[in-house]
Amino acid sequence: MNNKHSFPSTMKEEIIIAGFGGQGVLSMGKILAYSGLMEDKEVTWMPSYGPEQRGGTANVTVILSDERISSPILNAYDVAVVLNQQSLDRFESKVKPGGVLIYDSYGIHTPPQRTDIKVYQINAMEATFELKNTKAFNMIVLGALLKVKPMVTIDSVLRGLKKTLPERHHNLIPMNEEALRRGMALIEE
Repeated sequence: MNNKHSFPSTMKEEIIIAGFGGQGVLSMGKILAYSGLMEDKEVTWMPSYGPEQRGGTANVTVILSDERISSPILNAYDVAVVLNQQSLDRFESKVKPGGVLIYDSYGIHTPPQRTDIKVYQINAMEATFELKNTKAFNMIVLGALLKVKPMVTIDSVLRGLKKTLPERHHNLIPMNEEALRRGMALIEE
């Protein structure tokens, strides 16, 4: 480009991850936030629980940016990761035009309808049955997200996991890496 004023492009991703409590929604957000910190990004992590608690809906807003973040409160998102029908019904309309919506097909009876966003379906729950590990669900979903939007590296995610997991669970990191890579391979538009 021969522009007189060429500015380095800045990265800012505003993400909502939503599903049932117990699907690893909040920890997925926390891992994503820690991964951003590993790359010296500005980060916000804001969890929200439905009044039902367990089995109710949970969501987390994560913002990753190269510059200061003015507000952690969002009304629209660049990316929505939805893991149940209630979350899809609630957040599909809040994805910015041109944004991304990723959903797990398990338990979704009315798929996303919008045509002004990129929609990706992932069969993460099925993959957990293949891996014989339902605890890998959120890492499979995170892998799919990072395939579509490579906002942090897998290396940063693994470093973030080392920071967030108690040392007695560090033996689970290779399984988590396998789950991330499985999610990257599963993504379909």
